[in-house]
Amino acid sequence: MADIKEVDSKAISEPEAIAMLHQLNEDLLPKKFGIRGTLWVILLLIIAGLGVISYISQLRNGLSITGMGDYVSWGIYISNFVFFVAISLVGSLITAVLYLLNVPWRAPITRLAEVIAVAAIMFAGLIIIVDMGRPDRIHHLFLYGRIQSPIVWDIIVVITYMTISLLLLYLPLLPGISFCRDRLTNVPKWQKWMYRFLSLGWKNKPEQYKIVKRSIAILCVLIVPVALSIHTVTSWLFATTFRPGWDSTNFGAYFVSGAFMVGAAGVIAGMFILYRFFPRYDQYITKKHFDRMGKLLVLLSLIYLYFNINEYLVPSYKMKGEEANYLHELFSGDYAPMFWSVQIFGMIIPICVVIFKKGRKPLPLFIIASMVIVGAWFKRFLIVIPTMLHPFLPMQELPEKWKHYMPTLQEWSITAGSLAGALLVITFFVRYFPIISIWEVAEEKGISHKVIYEHLNEQ
Repeated sequence: MADIKEVDSKAISEPEAIAMLHQLNEDLLPKKFGIRGTLWVILLLIIAGLGVISYISQLRNGLSITGMGDYVSWGIYISNFVFFVAISLVGSLITAVLYLLNVPWRAPITRLAEVIAVAAIMFAGLIIIVDMGRPDRIHHLFLYGRIQSPIVWDIIVVITYMTISLLLLYLPLLPGISFCRDRLTNVPKWQKWMYRFLSLGWKNKPEQYKIVKRSIAILCVLIVPVALSIHTVTSWLFATTFRPGWDSTNFGAYFVSGAFMVGAAGVIAGMFILYRFFPRYDQYITKKHFDRMGKLLVLLSLIYLYFNINEYLVPSYKMKGEEANYLHELFSGDYAPMFWSVQIFGMIIPICVVIFKKGRKPLPLFIIASMVIVGAWFKRFLIVIPTMLHPFLPMQELPEKWKHYMPTLQEWSITAGSLAGALLVITFFVRYFPIISIWEVAEEKGISHKVIYEHLNEQ
């Protein structure tokens, strides 16, 4: 089976283009999972199922089953929300920014970034509902919400970003769905019906591709300011609350830079899974992509390092009032092991390793990306919890349990279930749709839309 190689679009002949297109469909159309894939799905379903059971218990008994209370009213649910919002920015980073900059190697990884973004923003919205003590009153946010409230701003930008992200995933997917409809004949009837319904009668005509490309360009322009807004507004939820550690004008840029870093790490992790476990995908996601994504991760990590220094240097220089107690708790108190582990393993070591070429090879880069993702989750935990335990009004004559926060087993179960749910969305997408865009890779290799249309009509 011949390898797919990059070809100069001016040198490629029509027979070569048809042969390449056939090979692309052979390699990239979705296939059934093997044993490892099936076990992976079962594991995720078990974790998600346990999370659902725990949430049912929370609905019956209220938030009393959590470790939250009068002081720590935002626990790991909100930490998880901020993490999901952060990693969802990868869609705008990889798809929109690289598209607008006309980066030529982006085609094999754009859809992966879009799927991660959609899955993350879906569960960001769901985890907010989980955090509500009365989810049956969620409609009150829409009926009686005050526009002066940053919470209402967050609802607006989350819904807007989710809508644009879904469009940015779905419109470029139309040719891929039509390939599945026309090529995957030995599949269940419900799957055939799904492809027919979702393809919207797509015929692979060159003028259809022009409309899709124009739509992608418009959506890419729209999603960049919305993506910046979603994490900026999320940061304002904290910064507009008068608490130590949150009373900062740095929070918007700090959140956005951290989100871009963890988003890039998320794409690298997904790239490695496809590269390592899916046959023939290493012909499309190559070591070149890992090298360039590694360079991007270093750049984003250095930017985030700057904002980290800025975030802690100024208040630690002043060491005023309750702010000093909060910083002592982070630097040398109960949260010091987590804080320094996040800084060292989630940022410093990744920069020091990935800045060298050997660190940008697939396996080392995957390990570093995993460290960044885990560190990013615990970073969000540190943003939320220590601050809640150090209000400006000192704690006096209170029950001892109010002065501490430890998530309960149910909270961990629901949180793990939400993470498993997001991974299930990505996994099912890979199972039923092309995770690498066939037509964009074909275009990158010099195959015209006219050839695609004529070749498919001949069959």
